[in-house]
Amino acid sequence: MNMFGVDIGGTGIKGAPVDLDQGALAEERHKILTPHPATPEAVIDGVHEVVGHFGWTGPIGVTFPGVVVDGITRTAANVDAGWVGFDARTQLSERLGAPVVVLNDADAAGVAEITFGAGRGRGGTIILLTLGTGIGSALFVDGRLVPNTELGHLELHGHDAEKRASVKAREDEDLSWEHWAHRLRKYLAHVEMLFSPDLFVLGGGISRKADKFVPLLDGISAEIVPAELQNNAGIVGAAMAAAKL
Repeated sequence: MNMFGVDIGGTGIKGAPVDLDQGALAEERHKILTPHPATPEAVIDGVHEVVGHFGWTGPIGVTFPGVVVDGITRTAANVDAGWVGFDARTQLSERLGAPVVVLNDADAAGVAEITFGAGRGRGGTIILLTLGTGIGSALFVDGRLVPNTELGHLELHGHDAEKRASVKAREDEDLSWEHWAHRLRKYLAHVEMLFSPDLFVLGGGISRKADKFVPLLDGISAEIVPAELQNNAGIVGAAMAAAKL
């Protein structure tokens, strides 16, 4: 069965039909740049463009980089503040002419990884972290999701952790892999102190280059692995949510 997923990020909006039997994209994804400013209206237009590229009709899952409760976006760290308190589900459904479910982007990626990827068949406490414009998080206890954890906003040395350890921070400050891994290791140690996970799954586009930094993350008790679905996990998780509509 195919279903459609869209992943809204601080940098790009990407989507594709997903084969839910395989947990893989059924067609090559279509991606556009996230508009700036990333107002609700501009982003919704972008989602409409991505969906229209495939001529998709039917239910659609859409991820959002922030807290989502009952289809309403509650935070907007890496997009326009107009998203705070915005009824994203209703507005997206009206614009797309289809049933829509909206969920936190890291939660979507986490569900995909737990079902089809690096967390498949694993029990205990698992934390997926999406490393990109910010740091998203998904927390699972014996396969059950604790939604909207937003652990990228934990304070670390007086800063939002994602301001120091995200991929955007690495790029903006032109950090070496070693320097960035040092910051990421401090962040992981902080999260580990709070939650004692059995497994960290590191996702986002940077997971394609896991060999550059994962071996540098020493001193962490939990196992650390890259996301198997890499940067498609959010699309797959969004499509999984759409299948429940």
